[in-house]
Amino acid sequence: MNTDVEFHIRQNYPWNKLPANVKQSLGNSQREYEKHVLLYSIRNQLRFRNNLVRHVRKDERKYYEELLKYSRDHLMLYPYHLSDIMVKGLRVTPFSYYIGIMEDIMNSEKSYDSLPNFTAADCLRLLGIGRNQYIDLMNQCRSSKKFFRRKSARDLLPAKPVEISVEPWWVAQTGYITEDDIRICSPAEKKAIDKMIDAGPQLAGSMEYNVVLSLYNRGFIYLDVPISDDSCISVPPLEGFVMNRVQGDYFETLLYKIFVSIDEQTNVAELANVLEIDLDLVKNAVSMYCRLGFAVKKGQAFSSEQLHPTWKNAPSVNRLKSTMDPQKMLLSWEQGSPVMEGGSSATDTDTTSLEDQADTASVSSLSIPAAPTKRIAFLFDSTLTAFLMMGNLSPNLKSHAVTMFEVGKLSDETLDSFLAELEKVESTAEGEAQRYFDHALTLKNTILFLRYNKELTQDQGPDIPNIGFPLDMLRCESLLGLDQATCSRVLNKNYKLLVSMAPLSNEIRPISSCTPQHIGPAIPEVSSIWFKLYLYHVTGQGPPSLLLSKGSRLRKLPDIFQVYDRLLITSWGHDPGVVPTSNVLTMLNDALTHSAVLIQGHGMHGHGETVHIPFPFDEEDLKGEFSYSNMCVHKALKKLKEQVDLEHQCGYITMLNSNNRHRRRASDSTECRGDTHLGGGLDTNGSTESFELVTEENNGESKGKTDNLSSEDEWVPLELCFGMPLFSSELNRKVCRKIASHKLCGNESLQELLHSSRKLSLKVLSFVQSFQDGSQPSDLDSGVSNPLSQPPAESGVPLPALNLLFKDGQLKEWSGRAPPPLDISALQKDQPT
Repeated sequence: MNTDVEFHIRQNYPWNKLPANVKQSLGNSQREYEKHVLLYSIRNQLRFRNNLVRHVRKDERKYYEELLKYSRDHLMLYPYHLSDIMVKGLRVTPFSYYIGIMEDIMNSEKSYDSLPNFTAADCLRLLGIGRNQYIDLMNQCRSSKKFFRRKSARDLLPAKPVEISVEPWWVAQTGYITEDDIRICSPAEKKAIDKMIDAGPQLAGSMEYNVVLSLYNRGFIYLDVPISDDSCISVPPLEGFVMNRVQGDYFETLLYKIFVSIDEQTNVAELANVLEIDLDLVKNAVSMYCRLGFAVKKGQAFSSEQLHPTWKNAPSVNRLKSTMDPQKMLLSWEQGSPVMEGGSSATDTDTTSLEDQADTASVSSLSIPAAPTKRIAFLFDSTLTAFLMMGNLSPNLKSHAVTMFEVGKLSDETLDSFLAELEKVESTAEGEAQRYFDHALTLKNTILFLRYNKELTQDQGPDIPNIGFPLDMLRCESLLGLDQATCSRVLNKNYKLLVSMAPLSNEIRPISSCTPQHIGPAIPEVSSIWFKLYLYHVTGQGPPSLLLSKGSRLRKLPDIFQVYDRLLITSWGHDPGVVPTSNVLTMLNDALTHSAVLIQGHGMHGHGETVHIPFPFDEEDLKGEFSYSNMCVHKALKKLKEQVDLEHQCGYITMLNSNNRHRRRASDSTECRGDTHLGGGLDTNGSTESFELVTEENNGESKGKTDNLSSEDEWVPLELCFGMPLFSSELNRKVCRKIASHKLCGNESLQELLHSSRKLSLKVLSFVQSFQDGSQPSDLDSGVSNPLSQPPAESGVPLPALNLLFKDGQLKEWSGRAPPPLDISALQKDQPT
């Protein structure tokens, strides 16, 4: 449906008030507009009264029946905001609605995964049917067909709801009750019904607990979850969430948008204002979180006089427990490890030692006196959540990983229990599992470094106590679910600084943010293939690289790559991989049918050797002659420092030695050198695949020979990543130390970062544009060789229009004709400086 049409329906514009262009888009047909009004109203589960649909469809009951049928057919959540109509008018309770949905999908023999996430979670809450129970029911249903007495799906489904969690602040309202219903009620139940009929809706906590459950199970009452304008909620780690599929209906989209935007300090009215979404819709969404147990309403303490005695032992929705004293959260970073002021470890607290209490909200009640209002946001992508979900890293880590993926956010208030789980992760594992363990341990150290670290905020005003900043973790893909303006408002409201993990996956578009400042890729182009080429272009050094546009076809591998044993292949929007040269042509031509591809020389004798060099550089790093253990003085890096601000950003530069004849040497302690890898290390997601064959072939080389081989010309920059690396603990520790020593989080450094990020963005965009047009960049230093505005968020990074070849220190358009025969020894000697 046209967005203009949707806007005017939402604003209740009748046909005669529509602008001419909107009428024209509907073929000037009023009947067509009325069809759109009805469809939009049903899809968005709008109330009949006070909406445009009342002028289109005269029969109110029929409209609600159509709405209910559409919702059920499309497996949407029960419309709780219309409970008064659905229960009192149509006699359809949430239980009967979900029983109908279950019956439909069982009769159609659909898998459990066909249920959207939130619908599946509500079915689990009310019917007690999760994945395993559904498979069991389907098996029973199929086996009964083999015998004469066939059981229908309805016979196998439960007859009444399972016992649900009810909070005392929920409101009980009478449903559709007949005289026959009253006859089967107990005296206590009759008394409760009479009170609701005479005095109106009642707080559930003021009634007898068992009476509330009994009346609800029979469908005589329904429960409202009231949310007011000034309500604040907290989101504990998810329990009872079902990860099936995302459907994309209006309410589900809204739930995910609010999930990543909400925090414990922002009330519902403020949130609606920041998101520019109708307040009632935001209230409906927040109410749904509380109903499903995914969020906890703050400040709902009942006094013992108000609360009915039977509620004392009632199970609470609130599953979040914490014993962390907020005063102990103040960390200092000394010699690369965090220490608690109280002398104990940040994560040695048993987070499960306290009993649940019905009248507590969450750790949000722990308030740090005069704490700063703004926070640091650590941006991660779905790769990290996948690593945390894989393997049995820790017993309860999965619920946090699910929260990081589905909510898209772990707020500072829940980080104590998250750290406690990360503390339980062992440091060693076997094979590929080691990669997951490494990420978990490095993530723990990163959180401890960024969170409440006094060293990062030494330039706070004299009146403000320096306790560092709280830390939230945000998933990039969830933020991208918000439009650019909304995302900017949310980030500016809550955060002083954004810090990205490095590298972010090529499969996502990174967050662009001038304010708050971003230690990470300034714009999406900076974490794309274009930035690699920009790096080679400004330094005049890099591995031979060929960027082929989508639709190109190779008859043979270009001669420049024939001398290589391994190539680094990067499909557009995907992460790179190292492949043998021998069988690469078929794979390349297949990839070129659906995306642009970057081909790079990697290793001439097995895999090339890569070294990660952390920045910003220290003064000591830049002294002395080039050697294997002192790579910061490499001539390419000197040129790079002039073009790219490496002083107010952090990250690492990957250097590549393709002519890797010697064995990987023992680890040096020199700060500048970073981590060494044979092949596996170049994977941008920190893959640590082992290549034993390569290592064993090189066993015979003597160590004395290696230092002579490691000449400056053998090493070239492969890539530059901004942010905090998580794939290597050693590299992460060095970057953390440099952030603190260079005061990157200080106001002065952040102001410099703002200017340099804008300048780099202009330079890179100008570079991309110049090679799109086919003209060479006139002066990249000016950053304004072509007038260029940043592309809108939805357009993505521009695809290459030309085939580009980087060779002999120059980036040029590649015509596809074979260059003259290549002498590899000459190539190494003549490497440009």
